[in-house]
Amino acid sequence: MNSKRTVRILDIIRGTTVDGPGFRTSIYFAGCRHRCEGCHNPQSWSFDGGKEMTIDEIMSVVEEEDFDVTLTGGDPMYNIEALCELSDEIHQTGHDVWLYTGYTWEEIVDNSKLKEAAKHVDVIVDSPFIMELKDADLLFRGSSNQRIIDVKKSIADEAIHLWQRK
Repeated sequence: MNSKRTVRILDIIRGTTVDGPGFRTSIYFAGCRHRCEGCHNPQSWSFDGGKEMTIDEIMSVVEEEDFDVTLTGGDPMYNIEALCELSDEIHQTGHDVWLYTGYTWEEIVDNSKLKEAAKHVDVIVDSPFIMELKDADLLFRGSSNQRIIDVKKSIADEAIHLWQRK
């Protein structure tokens, strides 16, 4: 593709099984303003953390690993342009894209920019982490207020459809 767009990335975890189904490549974006109490990754709050990477550099890792991908952080929704471009590139490799965000689904669909960005991913794990609702037994999320949302179905029907394991 030859993309010169850059984004600050804290880390790329290869072959993880905690950020969605199966083995995945998890890409940790820098920057988050939600600042959830008890956040498992408070070092991700700084927008100056990590290092600048081009979309092409990130895609080299994605292609090398050949797993589905999770975008997390921080909150990738604070870097919509890179989120959309990267997600589109990932889809071209045949992989799905999960996104973790502190925004609720309702906030996403009420904001035209966030809603447009959501259309570029397959599944969103929404809502801020809430310490009082922490539950270590939940699948792919930290607190019981968070939902695993099937984006395409939810946007098409204008109603929340929770993701179902196949």
